[in-house]
Amino acid sequence: MMKPYFVRTIIYAVLRVLLRVLTRLLFRVRVRGRGEALAAGNGQHSRLLVIANHESFLDGILLGLFLPVEKPVFVVHPEYVKRPLLRFVLNVLADYLVIDPSNPMAMKHIIRLLESGRPVVIFPEGRITSTGALMKVYEGPAFVAAKTGATLLPVRLDGLSRSYFSKMAHWPRKLFPRITLTILPPTTLPMPEAHNAKVRHHKLGEALRRLMLEMALVGSYQCTLYGALCDAIRIHGRRRYIVEDIKQVEYTYHDLLKMSLTFGRLFERFTEPGEKVGLFLPNMASTLGLLIGLGAFGRVPAMLNHTAGVNGLQVACNAACIRTLITSRAFVEQAKLADKLAALQGLERIVYLEDLHEGMTFRDKLWLMGWALWFPRQVEAKASPEDAAVVLFTSGSEGKPKGVVLSHRAVLANVAQFRAAIGFTHDDRVLNVLPIFHSFGLTTGTLSPLLSGASVFLYPSPLHYRVIPELAYDRACTVLLGTNTFLGNYARFAHPYDFYRFRFVISGAEKLSAAVREQWFEKFGVRILEGYGATETAPVITINSPMAYRSGTVGQFLSGIEHRLQPVPGIERGGVLHVRGPNVMSGYLRADNPGVLQAPASSEGPGWYETGDIVEVDSDGFVHIVGRVKRFAKVAGEMVSLEAVEKLAQTASPNEFHAASSQPDAGKGEALVLFTTDGRLDRAALQKAAQQLGFSELSIPKKVVRVDELPLLGTGKMDYVTLQRMAEEA
Repeated sequence: MMKPYFVRTIIYAVLRVLLRVLTRLLFRVRVRGRGEALAAGNGQHSRLLVIANHESFLDGILLGLFLPVEKPVFVVHPEYVKRPLLRFVLNVLADYLVIDPSNPMAMKHIIRLLESGRPVVIFPEGRITSTGALMKVYEGPAFVAAKTGATLLPVRLDGLSRSYFSKMAHWPRKLFPRITLTILPPTTLPMPEAHNAKVRHHKLGEALRRLMLEMALVGSYQCTLYGALCDAIRIHGRRRYIVEDIKQVEYTYHDLLKMSLTFGRLFERFTEPGEKVGLFLPNMASTLGLLIGLGAFGRVPAMLNHTAGVNGLQVACNAACIRTLITSRAFVEQAKLADKLAALQGLERIVYLEDLHEGMTFRDKLWLMGWALWFPRQVEAKASPEDAAVVLFTSGSEGKPKGVVLSHRAVLANVAQFRAAIGFTHDDRVLNVLPIFHSFGLTTGTLSPLLSGASVFLYPSPLHYRVIPELAYDRACTVLLGTNTFLGNYARFAHPYDFYRFRFVISGAEKLSAAVREQWFEKFGVRILEGYGATETAPVITINSPMAYRSGTVGQFLSGIEHRLQPVPGIERGGVLHVRGPNVMSGYLRADNPGVLQAPASSEGPGWYETGDIVEVDSDGFVHIVGRVKRFAKVAGEMVSLEAVEKLAQTASPNEFHAASSQPDAGKGEALVLFTTDGRLDRAALQKAAQQLGFSELSIPKKVVRVDELPLLGTGKMDYVTLQRMAEEA
């Protein structure tokens, strides 16, 4: 007669096999990277710590069934064992240890387990995500890994957040969503050097958080923009209202898909595969439909800046070899752009959206309603993530605009990087006033919420300083993007209750001033999250996030981005920033070599992009912008940052706007010129501010010029070309 222990062992083994078969059938479980787990070593004397993201109550069960690790011990939250069914299944699958991750003393039990040779599985977040993004990461698991010298095996779980076992109440749930387990290459966390234990623990926690952010990028940019839209529809549902524009019409995912397919099919007739098609349109749902639809049929949308001058538009059209331009009669008439269009040369056709309905035949409608809408993935032209998704153009703030070719991989990688740092939910409503022809407005303000299931309101102009705060209040928006100039003006005209629902206000494109930051906090109780980037990086490189924020910096590097600093002679702090990552552009299109792609490269090698900005990175990974290489003046043989001059002026006059430039000077080489909207600002006030900040006398501008307003580009950036011309004429 068999002993009860052996009977129970046999029953558990049978149940384990049945559970494995059942879950594989119901959830269509896929396991990627099994070899990585085997490479980590499962021997009796190895020390293996498996870490995973936490999406649902099924996480531990799925790992127990499909993780190729021998006899692991699962560290589970006390909330698990309160549920009898989950406790029973855990007993079937493996040994488990009930520990509260917030209790540092409990980590001693895990250390003893690892030192005994038992593999341990732990969730560093401690609790199940309620946003879909990374939650707070506890320092305990990182300390355990460093203390024991254990091998870390990261595992990424995808799909469980959409099940009924998750805490994502705002997401549409599915009974049996498809589940993927991705096992990443094993790594280690060395014990950092620090003067006390508290600092060591903090650094270890940050290192583990960065690793968890890297895990969030797995498999997130292996498709096209159109494919990503199809994935969003599958996850969030066709009936989800996702886009609204100035027409005050809300569009669902189904409506956006229908719009994209219609535009793609119609423009397929008179354009060629791979052709760059110019879009001369404002922030409208139809612009977004065109962007995605052209890409679905193998065309590349080129987003033209309608606020640019005729010369800038002509340079952009020449660089990208644009033959077909799409616009709207109503837009051209209301924005008074007819003269600009008439002046453009080299275009073969200008297509107006109002004329398109005439080209829609009965056969097209039958194709759309009977086939394409219900089998959208079958319609897409063959494409690779490395193919061009969009052409954007640099602002031309320091010279002629260049075409920046961004691949599907680059755009979707930056969306994933941004979402890992700033988690949008179904409850969020993003007010995007930044133009879609600008990378910040396109990737961060439009595509990120669209692909996350958050709704977005597209407003055509960021310059309506009185209207936008009222719109934010009326539409109950929770997220706003803007530049320092725009945010300062919104705060000036807004009622203190207009932004009562805001969760995030994100600033970029120009340096955020202390005055604007303090004004938003004092008047609205909102902390602005400043970021930094470039069109060439699709665009975000660094950002302050709710979990990693430091005032006066532009935040930490996004996951997946490598960086190097090259010293600059004459400048003591920092160096020129070079970056490489999945979000870096495919290359430039230049007017002097039309249609020829110039791949990114810098002195660091191929694939690297030189930002032209001088930055300093502190010990915690926060980035401080020192200035641009081109925004330094050589005064009496010393390099003086023009941004430092602007900071000086902002200290002396915090409620006005200032910009610095330089002009030739026979005695000192160059002389500083400050342009300001403050009529009372003089050199005496600047000297007082320089003493307060500890700045050199060389930082005090020789001339102070009063202006009614500073020259801005349509994107909100300072127009430094015009500013330099003004300085030379001053």
